[in-house]
Amino acid sequence: MTDGPARPELAATLRRLRDEAGLSGIEAARRAGLSQSTVSRLETGRRAPKVKEITALCKAYRAPAEVRAALQASARDLQEGTTSARIVLQRPREMQERIGRIEQSAALIRGFQPAMVIGLVQTLDYARAMMSGRISGQMLDQLIQTRQDRHAILDSDRDFTLLHAEGALRWHIGSPTIMAAQLDHLAELTHRPNLRLGVIPWDRPLTMHARHAFHLYDTHTVIVGTESGTAFITDSVEVDAYHRRFTELEHVAVFGDQAAQVFGRVADDYRTLEQRSE
Repeated sequence: MTDGPARPELAATLRRLRDEAGLSGIEAARRAGLSQSTVSRLETGRRAPKVKEITALCKAYRAPAEVRAALQASARDLQEGTTSARIVLQRPREMQERIGRIEQSAALIRGFQPAMVIGLVQTLDYARAMMSGRISGQMLDQLIQTRQDRHAILDSDRDFTLLHAEGALRWHIGSPTIMAAQLDHLAELTHRPNLRLGVIPWDRPLTMHARHAFHLYDTHTVIVGTESGTAFITDSVEVDAYHRRFTELEHVAVFGDQAAQVFGRVADDYRTLEQRSE
């Protein structure tokens, strides 16, 4: 799939194309068969574009074919909807690549996981053990490589806030050795300047519950993974709701040295478990 610009860049590109075409918002809307308000929302990034809207606007602006293709690809990545788990398992690399492009689209990436370690901070052994329950062979190798390639984004100038419930760290994947190494890795990551890695300790009383994992990309996209599928959400009202929930979770999490202490405590529990099994 052709790599396209991210939603903020997409909006800026649409504004630039209209300016270069010498068209007002009203005239651009008329030629594309859209409302002026739709053109305005697309150019300000307040709404994710549909592929047919991109196609119509590019035709009105006489945009080059390669620009049109890139914008259409970006619109497909940002398209709201749910991909069934069956399709994800049939084409896992394609899903990982799509998520990777959305990650590239954001300056701020936030995530919450109540059930497992977040993908961007998984060790290779943890990722392989977790995924091997559903896929195997060459497909597993390709998926692992694609997942590991995404980790390079941690070295970019983006900001990350990633939260785990302590229960996610105690979901025993693979072996005590794998889990202890994973926890040590998380403790090391607490020192990265662009990554706020948090955990909600099990002994902290709460007045909320977590239904599922979710990831936020700036204020434009939420990805929700469930047992039945992966949902891409771009509706501003729903995105705002997830933003509020993340803020609530962030307020009860611990970070920095406190988080490292939790990771270390859980790692020690796995080492004790390993010793018992010897």
